Parts: sequence; C-alpha cells; structure tokens
Amino acid sequence: MSFILNLETATKNCSVALAKDGKTITCKEIAAQNFSHAEKLHVFIEEILCENNIQFSDLNAIAVSQGPGSYTGLRIGVSSAKGFCYALNIPMIAIDTLQLLAKQIQIEDGIIIPMIDARRMEVFSAFYDKNHNQIRATQAEIIDETSYKEITEKIHLIGDGTEKFINTLTDDKFIFHSNVVFPSANEMSQLSFEKYKISDFVDVAYFEPYYLKDFILSK
Repeated sequence: MSFILNLETATKNCSVALAKDGKTITCKEIAAQNFSHAEKLHVFIEEILCENNIQFSDLNAIAVSQGPGSYTGLRIGVSSAKGFCYALNIPMIAIDTLQLLAKQIQIEDGIIIPMIDARRMEVFSAFYDKNHNQIRATQAEIIDETSYKEITEKIHLIGDGTEKFINTLTDDKFIFHSNVVFPSANEMSQLSFEKYKISDFVDVAYFEPYYLKDFILSK
C-alpha cells in the first residue's frame, strides 16, 4: 500500500490530490485569475491529510507537475515538493504537465494536442495519441491559420491555450474540448504510482522545473 501526495501548480489551477495505490482519494483545487498557489497549496495539503486521517509520515512519495507552465507556479510547487521530500526522506516524482491535460479526455481516433497559454499567440504544446502516448515532443509554438495543415486526422484541442484559436483553427478536423482548461492533480495519481512502482524518481537536490522558455519580467 502506498500513499502519494500529488501537487499541480503549473497553471492558474492550484491542485492537490492524495492517492492510494494510484487512485485518487481526495482532490482539492481552485483556479484563480491572479494565481493563489502561495495561499492555497499548503492549506489544501493540510486539509486533505486531516480529512483522511493521514500523517505526513504515512506518505511514500511526493509527485509534482514538472512543466511547462507558469514560472512562478512551477517554482512554488517544486519548492514545496522538495521541502517535503527532504523533511520526510521520501522520493520525488516528476510528471509532465501536458500529459496531465491529455489524460483528461478519451478519444477513439485522431490525436490530442494539449495547449498551455504562453501569452500572445504562443502556446506550450505536444502531441499524444489516443492511448495518451506522446508522439511529438513539447514545444513553444506560435499558432496561426496554417498550423497543423499537414495533419489529416482529427485533432482534439484542450487546455487554456486553445481558447484564443477558436476563430483561427476553423477546419472541421479541429475539435475543441472547452470543458478541459487546466491540468489537475487528479490525473497525476495513476501516473505517479506507475513511476513509483519502477522507482522512476528525480534527484531532489538538482531537479529543476521544465520552464521551456526563459523567465521574462513583465514591465
């Protein structure tokens, strides 16, 4: 029996899930316009553990969303995960953020392109097949009317990055899943457990989030 605490802070969604053997027991999350990770993350963690009568010492690992995504959000999540892992002497697991988005929908054919808003007309994106296997590496790309012209199969678009392209990607092959906006710790439960079983851990001391782009201070 294993308990894994899953932390997802790569986007506006501050999300925490406690999982037992790969299945979510409880998930708490809030998507605030101005980000609420610093205020809510540790509150959610304490509430979830208390509600389920779980002690920090009962945890077998901490999983964290590794990015791409918000610089500040990723720093908060990874810093918290590192602190818990150091204090509890337990391993840390890193999960790709775009994979968490892709896992939120099931399709019969075509490909899934999760998108995280990277400002202006740019997004962080990757390609996944119907079994949620990544088939194109993560990129920061600018989307316009010519994007994905070479793809003939159905393209399922999910994430907050897709909202600004509804009037740009108008071909019938594009299917917008507007109900899926942000990655959630709920989808981390199975993924982190699979990594836990094969000891696929990251080095707590040297691990850095996958920013994909350099941090630029807004003026």
